[in-house]
Amino acid sequence: MKKVSLIIFTLLILIIAGCSSKEAGNTSSGDSKENVAQELTLNLGGEPYTIDPAFASDTTSFWVIDNLYEGLYIYDQEGNIVEGAASKVDVSEDGKTYTFTIRDGAKWSNDDPLTANDFEFAWKRVLNPETAAYDPSSFYYIKGAEEYNTGKGSVDEVGIQATDDQTLVVELKTPIKFFPKVLQGQGFLPVNQKVVEANKDWAADVETVVTNGAYSLASWDHNNELVLEKSKSYWNNESITMDKVTFKMVADATTEYQMYKSGELDLVKAIQADAIEQEKSNEEYQNNPSFSVYTYSFNVQEEPFTNAKVRRAFASAIDRDAITEFISKGGEKPAYGYVAYGVQAPTGNDFRDDADEYYKFDKNEAQSLLEEGLKEEGWSELPAVTLKYNSEGNHKKIAEALQEMFKENLGVTVELENQEWKTYIDTFKQKNFQIARMGWVGDFLDPYPVLNLYSSKSSSNFTNWINPEFDQLLEQSLIEQDEEKRYELLHQAEAVLMQDMPIIPIYFSSQNSLVKSNVNGIRFDPLSNPDFRFATKE
Repeated sequence: MKKVSLIIFTLLILIIAGCSSKEAGNTSSGDSKENVAQELTLNLGGEPYTIDPAFASDTTSFWVIDNLYEGLYIYDQEGNIVEGAASKVDVSEDGKTYTFTIRDGAKWSNDDPLTANDFEFAWKRVLNPETAAYDPSSFYYIKGAEEYNTGKGSVDEVGIQATDDQTLVVELKTPIKFFPKVLQGQGFLPVNQKVVEANKDWAADVETVVTNGAYSLASWDHNNELVLEKSKSYWNNESITMDKVTFKMVADATTEYQMYKSGELDLVKAIQADAIEQEKSNEEYQNNPSFSVYTYSFNVQEEPFTNAKVRRAFASAIDRDAITEFISKGGEKPAYGYVAYGVQAPTGNDFRDDADEYYKFDKNEAQSLLEEGLKEEGWSELPAVTLKYNSEGNHKKIAEALQEMFKENLGVTVELENQEWKTYIDTFKQKNFQIARMGWVGDFLDPYPVLNLYSSKSSSNFTNWINPEFDQLLEQSLIEQDEEKRYELLHQAEAVLMQDMPIIPIYFSSQNSLVKSNVNGIRFDPLSNPDFRFATKE
């Protein structure tokens, strides 16, 4: 046996030595990945809106935040949800109380110990109405959270308590099977109380940011470049294989693509549409599913979109097949409902396939709906309309296509207005629009979190749309323990949303990316940005 093993071992050495496949990457003979700097250069597309988890709302900010901070749960190398900052989780028999044990040796980047109090402070900070955090409604599963956030209860009644430095106890209003998935949201990340209270601008620059994740912030040249380095204080830093990541902030998709082709970038997260066809045969091309929907939002308090028939007229005037075939070109699916593909229902089908199409491209129907809406409002002509979008990526081309379709199919002239990302986010959050571009990615693979974005309680509902029937259906689905009945309630809720049409779904997205052949191990996930923590460069 020993002799056979020795022969096999010798053959393996010879095979490895002569290897010239992709595993060898672009290294010269004699090089190994141990000799190659484990560094990546990527593109954010623009300045992150914030790196304070309480205020982040966009995937640009999330890509940085998810690597700077670590919550109670994290994704492992295979994409499974596992314990992160928590080493142990106990759930009561009734499913309403979660007890988290904070991991021994977990630290902040300034070497402060990570404690249960950091989570209690961070979560109650989000819920504090004076904070004006982005998404406090995601905490409403927790006892007393909604009441405190809406001024109807006190912070002492919120079911979030650090009973000692290592123990966090969370009490829910009702058992929620998917609660561990909820805790993956960025609002549930911890912040260092001492640091936050000492400086209100603690997250604004590299000298003041304190984090607890796999990476720390090494440098930040605003609007130009941001650099992450593997954190020396991270409890599991030995598992992190990528040592350094440099994020450029290039908004123009053509420039980004040229930078990749010239070797300045190791990855393009979303290829410009014009390049997809020529790159599909490239071994560096990757197409991956995305649990997200590309939409335009109406402000239902701004004329003419105060009228549901006018909103539906605009939705029916859009040829989504033309947009996905001739503009986006990346395998996106035209959206004739709201919840994206990717959720398996109890029937065994995809949730999307269990619902009928709620609308279609129909010029005559669009014109008829517009005429009815005008008559209902007593308008002789449609009030002026401005469509807003952000400048990055393909958004300009899609906005121009919609402008042409509204002109051709409705006889409506729409003005276009674009802004760079950070300004646009503020515009959108301030509801300073009639109709505006936005896309949503689900927090987890379930219809509830994306539908709940438009409940009257949601802090992510920027449409001003309120529908009591929709709210009631979502509330019923939340406490329903029978999965078939729960999914039926969610289908009913989606039907109400699509009838009132506070948003126009355009298409269900896909990820079309380029990754250099000498980079391995980047994990693409339908819910999040590319995960480079366990990647290697050869």
